[in-house]
Amino acid sequence: MAKVHFIAIGGSVMHQLAIALHHKGYQVTGSDDEIFEPALSNLKAVGILPATIGWDEARITPDLDAVILGMHARADNPELLKAQALGLKIYSFPGYIFQESQDKKRVVVGGSHGKTTTTSMIMHALQQQHLPFDYLVGAKLEGFAQSVQVTDAPLIICEGDEYPASPVEKRPKFHFLHPHIAILTGIAWDHINVFPTFENYEEQFAIFIRLIAPGGVLIYNETDPVLKALVEKEGQHLRLIPYGIPTHMIHDGITNVTFGAASGDLQIFGDHNLMNLNAARLVCAELGIGDADFLHAMQTFKGAAKRLELIGKNDTCAIYRDFAHAPSKVKATIAALKNQYPNRRLIGVLELHTYSSLNKDFLGEYHGAMDPADVAIVYYSKHALEIKRLPELSADLIVEGFAKPGLIVMNDRATLENFLDAQQYDNTNLLMMSSGTYDGMEFSSLKKYL
Repeated sequence: MAKVHFIAIGGSVMHQLAIALHHKGYQVTGSDDEIFEPALSNLKAVGILPATIGWDEARITPDLDAVILGMHARADNPELLKAQALGLKIYSFPGYIFQESQDKKRVVVGGSHGKTTTTSMIMHALQQQHLPFDYLVGAKLEGFAQSVQVTDAPLIICEGDEYPASPVEKRPKFHFLHPHIAILTGIAWDHINVFPTFENYEEQFAIFIRLIAPGGVLIYNETDPVLKALVEKEGQHLRLIPYGIPTHMIHDGITNVTFGAASGDLQIFGDHNLMNLNAARLVCAELGIGDADFLHAMQTFKGAAKRLELIGKNDTCAIYRDFAHAPSKVKATIAALKNQYPNRRLIGVLELHTYSSLNKDFLGEYHGAMDPADVAIVYYSKHALEIKRLPELSADLIVEGFAKPGLIVMNDRATLENFLDAQQYDNTNLLMMSSGTYDGMEFSSLKKYL
């Protein structure tokens, strides 16, 4: 029985891997200096919640087969230092995923946007076809108990993140996974605290392409000129499959898509989602699932959590929340709703919550992002600025960066809620975009506008 110890086991994905390995029959231990819900209850339910909070080098013993280090831990963590002194095998999260999947066919979905949704689509199709597979995805999905599964299945589907893997291993997570089949959805600069220039950010994707084994498959979004040029330069050792927006039409707010002789109505919509769908279809074709079976499965796909997630609707109003925070995601999400409901007014609310979005030097990247919204609001939290140790952000800088006439800037939740309460919602959609929570807003309460 393998013995594995997690340093910073309380992380949102770390604790999921710990539970997956526990279910596989491994002896799992862990530690952390703070563990919040839902990780706390999830770990407790399977009996691997640490007995005490905090670090203790006594937990690190020579008989451990692996130590897995989470991003929350620091480089001077006493358990990490003990593991290094003992010469134990120390892995980042993605490094260990690769270790567990060396004998599997690996599918990795990378790109600046659409990773979670595309990965979810592939997983949904495989599940509908009753095919065994493991997975790693960045959201809780309907029909899947965990966001990580590691078994003896011959196939693994991974969402490939470009963010650093661990405090001691600064390489992007997707550099560790070495796929046989890869997707790249597009390149749009983000994470400026890690990648200070676009060129530095783009290089991470070039490295990812080089790390795909010769003869592997790269499925890429040919509508992205930056990505297309990069693939043509770096991907000549691969079988390249380009994709774009598939044939489709919209009727009464429902999108119908066609692949060859197969067509069907979808519960999702928007050009980015349709491109994600096309990429997922091409992966599934490589895995032996035909277009008709894939499209049949996609008719029941509701989308990943917080990705154009429908909060509620009636005959004249729909309310959505979305994880959009980077400029390209904001543009795509607003465009999707305007195209799906061209005759409805759109109230768009964007929370600046990430390090990049709250940085005055990055605000210009949002130029025009909110333009299609009939009423555009940008919200930011002073608390978020404090946590990220960023200076005060003035409304004038935000207005200048977005360059949207009539843009409304707010930084108080009560003010935002009062503003939304005062709006009329007949023939109007409301879109809430954030990777945060607007200082604790209850999204279900928005149903009162219906």
